[in-house]
Amino acid sequence: MRDYNMNDFAYGALHDDDDDDVPSSKAATNSIQKVSMLPLVFLIFYEVSGGPFGAEGSVNAAGPLLALLGFVIFPFVWCIPEALITAEMSTMFPVNGGFVVWVSSALGPFWGFQVGWMKWLCGVIDNALYPVLFLDYLKSAIPALATGLPRVASILILTLLLTYLNYRGLTIVGWTAVFMGVFSMLPFAVMSLVSIPQLEPSRWLVMDLGNVNWNLYLNTLFWNLNYWDSVSTLAGEVANPKQTLPKALSYGVIFVALANFLPLLSGTGAIPLNRELWTDGYLAEVALAIGGGWLRLWVQAAAATSNMGMFLAEMSSDSFQLLGMAELGMLPEIFAKRSRYGTPLLGILFSASGVLLLSGLSFQEIVAAENLLYCGGMILEFIAFVRMRINYPAASRPYKIPVGTVGSILICVPPIVLICFVVILSTLKVALVSFVMVIFGFLMKPCLNHIDRKRWVKFSVNSDLAEFQKENLDWEESLLR
Repeated sequence: MRDYNMNDFAYGALHDDDDDDVPSSKAATNSIQKVSMLPLVFLIFYEVSGGPFGAEGSVNAAGPLLALLGFVIFPFVWCIPEALITAEMSTMFPVNGGFVVWVSSALGPFWGFQVGWMKWLCGVIDNALYPVLFLDYLKSAIPALATGLPRVASILILTLLLTYLNYRGLTIVGWTAVFMGVFSMLPFAVMSLVSIPQLEPSRWLVMDLGNVNWNLYLNTLFWNLNYWDSVSTLAGEVANPKQTLPKALSYGVIFVALANFLPLLSGTGAIPLNRELWTDGYLAEVALAIGGGWLRLWVQAAAATSNMGMFLAEMSSDSFQLLGMAELGMLPEIFAKRSRYGTPLLGILFSASGVLLLSGLSFQEIVAAENLLYCGGMILEFIAFVRMRINYPAASRPYKIPVGTVGSILICVPPIVLICFVVILSTLKVALVSFVMVIFGFLMKPCLNHIDRKRWVKFSVNSDLAEFQKENLDWEESLLR
């Protein structure tokens, strides 16, 4: 397999702070319209959160006080560190593939492939959630969607329609995300205003530490506030990424934090607490209690819209990640082929197929499995970030976190501690499934190397990318023996 160690690329191509020309695949795609600031902010919003839909589990697990505190503290522990690292590394490597390129540069192609496998799998698992959430919000208005053939048919039709939108181009997806984001957040702005006369601040202070489901609580926060690195996989499609990406990420952090916190604040403060009712889709019932049937219908429509937006953004990220991996020689060349709209056709089809296969799982099963795999990928990204800071301190970083080597290590400590808690609290079933998936990735890489050596399938490195030296290839091949 023609994949390479990118240490020479990281330093050799980026050592000159005055040189903004970084080898990437975008030279061959200049005719494709790039994503601008506003669509990018909303793509990030949907890749990370998409609003408070699914955040109800935090109240169910821990009560109002801990739920609200979680959405205040978690951004500082997780969102801001991950967004800062994504901004620095994405501007250092403004190419499709994102974190796969970072990890390959710092740790070698084997680990680059592993982070790509884990993150792509997480993305597909994540996308399987959105048809589930979509129907959970509509089933109270349309009971037929709760089970059976109507539910299965709805998932299939929704997946096909949104897959087609992804096929038509990232610019269309971006502006669609803007429209969907505005529409899906407006009812919560109205709900926050309407709830003011009904608020009782004492309701926010309810806490029972002896009755907290920590596993559900952390998984809910983690799922609603992670995936900041997803935007890096399509950095090659962004207009002026070295300036646009850091600004878009900073706006995205503020937008996501408020979009989750304010609806929970109004909902828990305006109606009497019944923790058992705070499950997926309950915000529609909160809207009914606060504003009446018209607000409930609006929230249900917003939830459906938001889930479509999250599906679109996640599929875009996943498919361009596969394209980036193919351009690096990690996947067969066919994954790098674009449609006439500039989109990675095979990556889109693979991602859509995975969504359909996994959409029968329950919401909590999907979230737990996804989070554990995501943790493994993030550990590799944090290590790569620190190692690049240590090994190549003089490399050009159009955006650089204003800390030294020690500071770069300290930034990674809080999210790594959080990852440890998520792993410790995971169930044995979820841990075993995740472990099997990781082992599968370990075996897949040398198998793909073997396929390439036998020339059964064509692999190639994009001509616009730097020539990287091979590293650890013999060790990978030895796994087959």
